[in-house]
Amino acid sequence: MFVVSRADEVPLSGGDVTEGVVRVGDTVRRPLKATSPAVHTLLRHLEAVGFDGAPRVLGIDELGREVLTFVPGDVPGRPFPAGEDVLAELARLQRRYHDAVAGFRPRPDAVWETGSADDAAPEVVGHCDVTPENVVFRDGLPVALIDFDMARPVSRLFDVVTTLRHWAPIADPVDRDRPDLDTGRRIRVFADAYGLSAAERLRLLPTARLRLDRSYVAMKRKAETDGGGWAVMWESGIGQRIRRAAAWLDANEDDLHRFLQ
Repeated sequence: MFVVSRADEVPLSGGDVTEGVVRVGDTVRRPLKATSPAVHTLLRHLEAVGFDGAPRVLGIDELGREVLTFVPGDVPGRPFPAGEDVLAELARLQRRYHDAVAGFRPRPDAVWETGSADDAAPEVVGHCDVTPENVVFRDGLPVALIDFDMARPVSRLFDVVTTLRHWAPIADPVDRDRPDLDTGRRIRVFADAYGLSAAERLRLLPTARLRLDRSYVAMKRKAETDGGGWAVMWESGIGQRIRRAAAWLDANEDDLHRFLQ
């Protein structure tokens, strides 16, 4: 059992949904959720196979919170670092994660966060939330993923397009922190560094479009049923931003596809 004084706690910000996350020394304390046992099993698998790009599970503290290792480094948030070297390294990090988790077999009764997915058979337990708030950097490059709350079984490609939604970004320029970025070129840089196959490149943009449609439905449902941070995001206009991203993708899909040939 981990015992700690409240005076030792440093609140951590950045997440949109999970409240009450604090740092205590070299650990992070987070409220337990129904999905926590499944996520802990995932993180222990990553530790067992030697994947160093994720926190470790240490246990439960006296307040009933999960205790994870604190991953040292910087979390950039927004506007995110836009260098192509950063994007390529992020793609390699996600590929290493997917390869590390490929042999993970969760229990059939494991409880994962509900969320959007494609129609392909699940290949991995994806992180499904590789946003600039959930990537740790050192020396200017991404080295680790944090906050696995949204992890769930999906195809590799679905997890990839979720990452590209934020980092390419696949978004209407009016909603971008960096509207000058060349999204098509950045998708190509990511695809090359990750090592997407020719077949996956053909499916990438249709999968991204499907992801936007289903994300809209999933987030609306969570805002209505779960409230909290989900409702705050919905009220702040996330639904409209998803719709604008989908319309932008429709209008630019042919141009974007040229970068994947």
